[in-house]
Amino acid sequence: MDGAKLWLAGMLGLALVCLAPVSVAAETLIAETLIAEATGTQTRVAERSVVNSSDAVEARDIVRRADEQMRGKSSYVVATMNIVRPDWTRSMSMKSWTKGQELSLVLVTAPAKDKGSVSLKRYRDMWNWVPAIERIIKIAPSMLSQSWMGSDFTNDDLINKSSIVVDYRHQLVQHESIEGDDCFVIDAFAKPDAPVVWSRIRLWISSRDYLQRKVEFFDEFDELVNTLTTSDIQEMGGRKLATKMVMIPADKPGQRTELITHEAAFDFEIGDDFFSQQQMKALRD
Repeated sequence: MDGAKLWLAGMLGLALVCLAPVSVAAETLIAETLIAEATGTQTRVAERSVVNSSDAVEARDIVRRADEQMRGKSSYVVATMNIVRPDWTRSMSMKSWTKGQELSLVLVTAPAKDKGSVSLKRYRDMWNWVPAIERIIKIAPSMLSQSWMGSDFTNDDLINKSSIVVDYRHQLVQHESIEGDDCFVIDAFAKPDAPVVWSRIRLWISSRDYLQRKVEFFDEFDELVNTLTTSDIQEMGGRKLATKMVMIPADKPGQRTELITHEAAFDFEIGDDFFSQQQMKALRD
């Protein structure tokens, strides 16, 4: 469910609000209560209960700081997405802009068949500009769980970017090390009626610089669907970033989607009117 909000977010959390397919995604401080309820052949996993509210506040603050580390007050990102399959690889280039958590715009600059396509998020509303048919198409909530342009990111991960801070409750689980980096391990549970895809998200957040190092995404049955890993930490735009993010589906061997950041800037002045349907049509490259 904001994330790949943090996901990418991170990165295109920095800014990827994107397109629906056009041409062809510390030790244990809290006791968990897992309530499974049989419903025919299905099982519904209910939200865990938080024992100590101060622990929840601490976990939420860690997630908030990580989210702010990735996006800033505003952001601009130049990135490449590589969709890798056992028999082929497809790449897309894009530029993206964000302001806060509610305004995002993404322009696809390559390949030629997708060039000029634009996605816009403005609060809870989302649209795609499809230059081939010169139409603006509103993205319905029912499309959020669909694959984004054949990648392993969902439309929710890259377009809606459900707020990992606002739409979820948080529990600090433990500490773990990733490549020598001590990390908080935090479970985020979707709030009732939150407009999100993922029922639970588990995050590994660096205790040193609040970078997201790993994210796992779970469905409503608490089954692992995707895992996001981050690497190639660099300073870019005046802050540290994980410039490579890889989304790996749990049940599709040999399949992954890479997101590589080449350029980034943060905390610059940008007006709300930039994030408009008029701007979607005007952007070229």
